[in-house]
Amino acid sequence: MKASIYVKWSLFTAVILQILSGCAPTITTYQLEPASGDITTIDGRPVTKAEDNGIGVVASFEREDLEYAVLDIEIKNRTDHPIDINPADFRFVALGPHQDTLPDPRGNGLPLARSAADPTYEASRIGIKRKQEEKRLKRAKIMNTVLLVAAVASDVSSSTNRNRTSYREWVNKRITHDFMYQGIAAKRAIDYGTFANRMQRYDYEEYRWRELALKANTLGPNESIRGFVYLPKVASANYIALSYTLPEQAIVPLLFKQGFVTQKKKRRH
Repeated sequence: MKASIYVKWSLFTAVILQILSGCAPTITTYQLEPASGDITTIDGRPVTKAEDNGIGVVASFEREDLEYAVLDIEIKNRTDHPIDINPADFRFVALGPHQDTLPDPRGNGLPLARSAADPTYEASRIGIKRKQEEKRLKRAKIMNTVLLVAAVASDVSSSTNRNRTSYREWVNKRITHDFMYQGIAAKRAIDYGTFANRMQRYDYEEYRWRELALKANTLGPNESIRGFVYLPKVASANYIALSYTLPEQAIVPLLFKQGFVTQKKKRRH
């Protein structure tokens, strides 16, 4: 009898463990791997390099950062004259599984192409974003005040007419007003929480554009510069045909394969 119970319990435990393992949390990782150029592995990371007319580019995928794919880029000037560089000169075309161009969803009949973010321009927009968020919070505070005044007026009116209503009606109104006060308090907390989160994000964005991103600069002969280049993510692309263009000087092409890898999150024991 005990053996039968033990067998049943073991089977039950095995089924539960199988269900739990099947429901284990998963994480999806964004990947961008070099698919052209002279590819090598440095510190476990695939790195590609290409050159045209004395302008060299070394690139590797760094990470996914909000709405951007971040590349660690080094530009080398092997010419005998200075060159002007700008991260916005990096431009890509989104490709499908057979490296065919994808159409622009805006319906202009052109291929889906994007330029890398311009850090100077993006940094200049942070102040505008902060002011917009402050205005949004101010409007929310005004609305919360209006709602609170309306709730208090209704509550006072309900209390004044206490003798004209039944006890059940009074209780229902009391409960309704309590919910109104709780809702206003919750909305106020959400408004302030959203404000704090967005302002914190803008602080990070400002740091990203001013301290991490590759900056526009003049690069002398036999000099190099390195920094992060931020490409807008295009989820529908299988390949990213990236090019660095200096008008009438060089076009350095780089091809990256884009993918998403889903893995089960390791459980802590």
